[in-house]
Amino acid sequence: MSTSPETPVATTEGEKPCVAVVFGGRSSEHSVSLITARSVLRAIDRDAWDVVSVGISPDGAWFLYSQEELEALLEEQPLAQLPVGERRVSLPLQAGESRLLIHDSGEFGGPLTRGRHVDAVFPLLHGPFGEDGTLQGMLELADLPYVGCGVAASAIGMDKHFMKIAFQAAGLDVGPYTVISDRLWRTDPQTARENVAALGFPVFVKPARAGSSFGITRVDDPSQLDDAMATAREHDLKVVVEAAIEGREIECAVLGGHGTDDARASLPGEIEVHGHDLYDFEAKYVETDGATLSCPARLPEAVIETLRRDAVRAFHAVDGEGLSRCDFFVTPDGRVIINEINTMPGFTPISMYPRMWAASGLEYSQLIDELITLALERPVGLR
Repeated sequence: MSTSPETPVATTEGEKPCVAVVFGGRSSEHSVSLITARSVLRAIDRDAWDVVSVGISPDGAWFLYSQEELEALLEEQPLAQLPVGERRVSLPLQAGESRLLIHDSGEFGGPLTRGRHVDAVFPLLHGPFGEDGTLQGMLELADLPYVGCGVAASAIGMDKHFMKIAFQAAGLDVGPYTVISDRLWRTDPQTARENVAALGFPVFVKPARAGSSFGITRVDDPSQLDDAMATAREHDLKVVVEAAIEGREIECAVLGGHGTDDARASLPGEIEVHGHDLYDFEAKYVETDGATLSCPARLPEAVIETLRRDAVRAFHAVDGEGLSRCDFFVTPDGRVIINEINTMPGFTPISMYPRMWAASGLEYSQLIDELITLALERPVGLR
């Protein structure tokens, strides 16, 4: 089908809906996003969906980047970064356009070759500038339906401080923590140190708005705190410090409901970390034997039901849509403490979110279909 440069390619009756799979981005999780996208592009049902793949470079350039190009890049360098492509992409930020504008040069001002109609966007970006509500806001402006949580839920789910406030407001059990703002650390570090000491040691020092366990340090005594703060502040000037909790690390995957149906929770899974103090980046994505998942977790049935219930409660506490993964601690006395929510969990072959749904009876390709279907059912704008 040929079109004039200003005419969008519309989906007509009988044609497959077009899904734009978007990956890469400006965060420190850029390489993780590429691995996730490769996995989704391999598994997405091409009989059901027309797919266009869009890469975002580390400096924020949007361009067409094919699955074949992505496969070749990751074959050469498993933790690669996207080079800027020649076919630049932009979005018209006005209601009713629902298309990607594709340019035939590396500049946004270059000649416009065509407009590509898009029915939904599958944003496979992790961390800031992708998972934190910024991209979601742009897609709302462009009137493009998208997979996953909306602007507010994405922003709250990215910030470990405000997500805890939302959890506490919903009546969920949250462990002891303190927040060290940039201003507090620069103007009154002694008070910050005292607030941490009040939690008792050990503690975990975390960037408030970074993902994939980047910048997290276990601190066993006060002498280690300043170095841990410096590490965390390399990723975010706002830092959350959490008291260590004796308990098993349990995760639960949540999938939105259709229409007025409630969200659904998978069987919970238990993470067993090998050779690491915490479930960090290497254990998640680099070392295939860095962690194992037991699903369903070997827990009493009553605790499993509490975990599934609380995962859905956490999803609603942040006004979640589409999907999320909720992380918990289960203490020796059976207490269920929520740690955090991830509104765009990884989809790599060893990622826990799809593995928990597979153990719950929903295979990977079916999960992708379900997420896109939920996105198409949901309107953009206030709802």
